[in-house]
Amino acid sequence: MTIAGLVLAGLAAALHVFIFYLESIAWTSPRARATFGTTEAEATATKSLAFNQGFYNLFLALAVFIGLIVFGAGSAAVGLTLVFVGAGSMLAAALVLALSSRELLASALKQGTLPLFGVVCLTVGVLV
Repeated sequence: MTIAGLVLAGLAAALHVFIFYLESIAWTSPRARATFGTTEAEATATKSLAFNQGFYNLFLALAVFIGLIVFGAGSAAVGLTLVFVGAGSMLAAALVLALSSRELLASALKQGTLPLFGVVCLTVGVLV
């Protein structure tokens, strides 16, 4: 179960790197506007906020990636702790998003499903 959890957390981190790209690099592009449902004027007005938000997603992904590397290098406790922190924070952020607006529930599910399954598998793997 631990390996499954690590893989799922790694996939969640990859998704959050893509979200970083959309928010911090491509925010005003047609693809990002379609993904987040913003108009060109809204995207322009919120560009600096999205830039900052994207880096939050990148830092969460980095915690997971560094945890995977540390785990693979043989320091299981430190590696798993970093993966839990990163994936758990992704899950918490998705929960906040879901609770903030019913309109954002689908987005919360997209960003929170992989970390949820990763955290569950890691928890089971650690407890067993």
